[in-house]
Amino acid sequence: MRITVLGCSGSVGGPDSPASGYLLTAPDTRPAVIDFGPGVLGALQRYEDPGAVSIFLSHLHADHCLDLPGLLVWRRYHPNPPSGRALIYGPSDTHGRIGVASAECAGDLDDISDTIDLRRFTDGGTIDYGSLTVQSRRMFHPPEAYGLRFTDPAGRSFVYTGDTGMCDEVVALSEGADVLLSEASWTHHPDRPEGIHLSGTEAGRVATRAGVGELLLTHIPPWTSREDVIAEAKAEFSGPVHAVSAGDVFDI
Repeated sequence: MRITVLGCSGSVGGPDSPASGYLLTAPDTRPAVIDFGPGVLGALQRYEDPGAVSIFLSHLHADHCLDLPGLLVWRRYHPNPPSGRALIYGPSDTHGRIGVASAECAGDLDDISDTIDLRRFTDGGTIDYGSLTVQSRRMFHPPEAYGLRFTDPAGRSFVYTGDTGMCDEVVALSEGADVLLSEASWTHHPDRPEGIHLSGTEAGRVATRAGVGELLLTHIPPWTSREDVIAEAKAEFSGPVHAVSAGDVFDI
């Protein structure tokens, strides 16, 4: 498996990166983009034809999904349109969320089924996707949100937390993963709202409890110190720690 970071800025697009989006490629497997936040469609064009990818949406906050209306335009109006519909996996209300965002007028709902083959994640569900197995687990976050575990035929595994507060589910999903891509939106202080995001300290604790091989930190907002988040994670996890940047590539 190869992960290319299209965007990793937390909550909003940043000066050096789009919001959340990660290109996943693997042998005998259609390219997929994990999350599709603002700016991701443009970054994707450096690597793949946007009409040729599938989409995995961890949840439907704007910073994780709202470049999808642009993908609908690409697929509907490109002079050489792709054949068939785009496969998208997401939470149960994906059609409504994207349909409202893509509608012509306020109060309307764009029927995206002409362009999108929409399928639903379930808590603990497993999907066969090309050569990969994909497991979804419900996370601790205000909307319906999922962490995702990708496993290749050789047993190598990559886990993406999506957005989550500290919970047993994120540890269980990450158990023994070769690479954990964990959000770490805040430094660790007591006045953070519960069940929204992880701190660098908590991301490091998840990695240690789950026994992962490598910890990649992401979803750090422009107003949060990357250096402080990295230091927090390293204080809790003895393995390799890296805060990702747009354009980074990781082979798993």
